[in-house]
Amino acid sequence: MRKTICLALALPAMLAAQSAPDSVRYTVLFSDRPQGHLTLRGTSAEWWADFEFNDRGRGPHVVEHVIAATDGSPRQLTVVGHNYLKDTVDERFSTDGHTMRWTNSVEGDAIGPAKTGFYIDVDGAPTPELAQALIAAPSHRMPLLPSGEASIEKVRTLTLHANGRSRTVTEWNVSGLGFSPSPLWLDADGRLFGFVSSWSSTIRSGWESAVPAMIAAQDSTETVRMARVSQRLAHHSAVLVFQHAAMFDATTATLRPHTTVVIRGDKIERVADDAQVTPPAGATIIDATGKTLLPGLWDMHVHIAPGSDGLLHIAAGVTTGRDMGNDTSVVLRLRKQFDDGSAIGPRLVLAGMIDSPGPYQVPIGLLASNEAEVRADVDRYAALGFEQIKVYSSMKPELVPAIIDEAHKHGLRVSGHVPAFMTAAQVVTLGFNEVQHVNFMMLNFMDTVRDTRAMSRFTAVAQDGASLDFQSQRVRDFFQLLKDHHADIDPTVGTFEDMFIGRPRTISASFGMIADRLPAQVRRGLYGGGLPVPAGMDQRYRDSYAAMIRMVGELYRAGVPIVAGTDGFAGFLLHRELELYVQAGIPAPAVLQIATIGAARIIKHDGERGSIDEGKQADVILVDGDPTTNISDIRKVELTVRGGVLYRSAELYRELGISP
Repeated sequence: MRKTICLALALPAMLAAQSAPDSVRYTVLFSDRPQGHLTLRGTSAEWWADFEFNDRGRGPHVVEHVIAATDGSPRQLTVVGHNYLKDTVDERFSTDGHTMRWTNSVEGDAIGPAKTGFYIDVDGAPTPELAQALIAAPSHRMPLLPSGEASIEKVRTLTLHANGRSRTVTEWNVSGLGFSPSPLWLDADGRLFGFVSSWSSTIRSGWESAVPAMIAAQDSTETVRMARVSQRLAHHSAVLVFQHAAMFDATTATLRPHTTVVIRGDKIERVADDAQVTPPAGATIIDATGKTLLPGLWDMHVHIAPGSDGLLHIAAGVTTGRDMGNDTSVVLRLRKQFDDGSAIGPRLVLAGMIDSPGPYQVPIGLLASNEAEVRADVDRYAALGFEQIKVYSSMKPELVPAIIDEAHKHGLRVSGHVPAFMTAAQVVTLGFNEVQHVNFMMLNFMDTVRDTRAMSRFTAVAQDGASLDFQSQRVRDFFQLLKDHHADIDPTVGTFEDMFIGRPRTISASFGMIADRLPAQVRRGLYGGGLPVPAGMDQRYRDSYAAMIRMVGELYRAGVPIVAGTDGFAGFLLHRELELYVQAGIPAPAVLQIATIGAARIIKHDGERGSIDEGKQADVILVDGDPTTNISDIRKVELTVRGGVLYRSAELYRELGISP
């Protein structure tokens, strides 16, 4: 408590210390809607940043102060405030040339000999200092502290126009912070002009209208880069033959040993016992002895992003992803690129997001305030070939019936969050085909939580979920309601694992198995923790998460269909989701069935894919192990075939800086 009070006093004190005349203000946009600010003040030798935004009740407010060394790297750094999930931030770094010390939510308190490099803050503001230091550094490269290395490349200059003004800015790409280059824009004086994307942007105030042109430029850069990657890493063969495989029959959820599968073009031509098949002349033959051949996996809850997401999915064996809400132009472009092979990524089934305006409105998607608008939004998505409508948390309850009616007229499924002041039982009764996220299943029985837009949709479940009586009549009646209405559940239970049981300075439970394989700065993010835990509530939060896992198992045993989706880290998180289903008591073969033919059946694509059958699309994966007996073997995907094109997981991972 004392630490929180001290930080609360420190933040306004730091703000007061800043020198106002040289300040530059930036607008934080979600899509094209202002949701916060960034203010930078000072010089290259000493500067302050004040950063804040609101993302559906979540979001940080931090103040950062840096005194820089001659090479532009921090010599002293302080960040105070709160992070995205409202936990306290008190991050500090200093070096005197002999010793460096730092404390943050990842490494804790650390001390060691001083090294040359740029300290990367964990909870700081988005600032341009690393880019500026890299531009000035020899070979445009610099070590990162505590580990890693970054480099920068100039991409292009662009002249922007807004409000009768013109300005020339430069796009730079910084590598070494994630799986793919991170773009930013500097003006002619080398000062930050903006970071932009279709999801969120931080842009010099007064230049908000220039964001679309900047995004288009970045997209063209990324399109060229990904086309080159696809040309190098996509392996084409007229005929592809897997021999001696233990093939997973998704329809029966059993293994079929000693099986040969022949793929010609983008279709499965033959599935038979090894002794019955002579490989065609010139075929590429893969010996699958001791390995399992499965249909490609389905991730039924993605928000696909340009760059690394497509590669991560394919490397992990995900050949179909259902995008549950995105920027329309982005997702349509990515779907086309994935399908024509100019970028590597899964097949995409699209859901269009609709919400009502308000303080918790969804950052992307379409907004509607009345019945005419919601029907028009549904019509627009239907015309673009979307197959599902996703309702978001701020949707006015009185408009939900109109959305369902209009969507069903077009043959579209309807799902989503449970809108504020409604329950899961109510939306299913009205006609939802599916409900997203297991926390809404838990909230259905928490009568004190009516507003499902705010942080309470997480914190209330964390505090009270452990007390849910799964044997109660109310719970059993709800399960029967789901069955009666043929509604399925997209629990995304993995995305809540770190939120509920992650603790600062402790490796992520979701990704601990792969942490050592990841780039240094990505790996640091696995130690950040989750929701702030009130004193004395640690075990309660853990017990509540265990209840969420149990909810998944109880739904399955009650006969309610489940789809496997992630709403998080592409590729790897689906493996964790499947492990958690087994932890919930679902047999591993049934879990694999859920993630293949089960998903295809629910969205009526099972005639095309979802199982390894003659005539179906050639989407298969080869796993070094047997995930029907050890579900974690699903992490050992060696090869993914998507539409007859073969990808080697090790090659894709190396492209992203991940150890195979």
